[in-house]
Amino acid sequence: MLNQDIIREATRLTRAGQLVEATALLQRMLGGDSAPDTPSRSGSGIALTGREPLIIDAKANRIEETDNHPQLEPATSQPRRLWALLDRKKGRSGIGLPGVIKRAPLSTPDIVPEGARFIESMYSSPAGSRAYRLFIPSRYQERPLPLVVMLHGCNQSPDDFAAGTRMNFIAEEQDCFVVYPAQPSQANQAKCWNWFRTADQQRGRGEPSLIAGITRQIMDDYLVDRKRVYVGGLSAGAAAAAVMGATYNDLYAAIGIHSGLACGVATDLPSALVAMRQGGPNHKVIFDDRPSVPTIVFHGDRDTTVHPGNGGQILEQSVRAVSTQKTVYSGQVPGGHAYTRTILSDASGRGMLEHWNIHGAGHAWSGGSPAGSYTDPRGPDATREMLRFFLQHSLPDE
Repeated sequence: MLNQDIIREATRLTRAGQLVEATALLQRMLGGDSAPDTPSRSGSGIALTGREPLIIDAKANRIEETDNHPQLEPATSQPRRLWALLDRKKGRSGIGLPGVIKRAPLSTPDIVPEGARFIESMYSSPAGSRAYRLFIPSRYQERPLPLVVMLHGCNQSPDDFAAGTRMNFIAEEQDCFVVYPAQPSQANQAKCWNWFRTADQQRGRGEPSLIAGITRQIMDDYLVDRKRVYVGGLSAGAAAAAVMGATYNDLYAAIGIHSGLACGVATDLPSALVAMRQGGPNHKVIFDDRPSVPTIVFHGDRDTTVHPGNGGQILEQSVRAVSTQKTVYSGQVPGGHAYTRTILSDASGRGMLEHWNIHGAGHAWSGGSPAGSYTDPRGPDATREMLRFFLQHSLPDE
């Protein structure tokens, strides 16, 4: 079979509910093997390698010198073991970092600075409902403050993501609200945002409408600077942030994408898997007539879960309407990662797009705290740089 034939067949199998068979076809294609006409079936599941597929424990987070496989993204409502099948053939860590071990439960000092608040609330609409956690800085005195929406990755929670990124601590310094919507397992088995589904890539529908609804609910309930509202995320959450930038550019002044994918590179599970492993195709651009949203991208060049080429595609999608000048810097975190920082500026010299290519880093939040999951403390500090970029931008006057 040609690759396009395999993708079409995998799509048909997915729509028929035969996700294991679809995964088997894609695994063989990505590994360069010829695809069988019918994957073998055994008992309660598929044993592609002659033994029971690996079940991933995704609650691990502290970096140790092992070679486990802590996270696989994205996932549908099917069990996470399906995602292990694609990575077994690769024979290396999908996170691009050493393996992990379990940690103790999070404590409040890991999540929120003293004197600030971190409250839980709920948003409901005809599209559904989502819980969320809202960080309120200690110096909030009924004056408008910027708002940052943070979308967690698969198998994460708002508390976990807050602890790992330490966004609340940087937001405390800068006087910002931060909200963390929670994706429940009922919506996705591995708590991934469903960035790859067509129904969840449209304004006013599905998960984009829920995330925008949470944003607006906070804007109504608190004094928020409505011209300085931002959205960022990690992995599946980063891909969802890209969707939000494409569908609600009148709501968000800038977006931050860490280890994610551009909006429109996938419309179903098979195309999502291909984009993750190989980079997306020459993707369609959604809403060509809408101006680009300022974007900052972080991606490790040893990411084996989401191909590093996806970072460049995000910039390609964002830069389509911007006349830019390009500046490239190189740097090194003392005792940590080297990086290449590319800035694309508009005609006035304002940085509209930034791409941080982090050398030797894998699929983890750069500069994050080991108190949370999927973090790489060796930097650079993506949280501080992301918020710095956000606060340089605001929505134009109407």
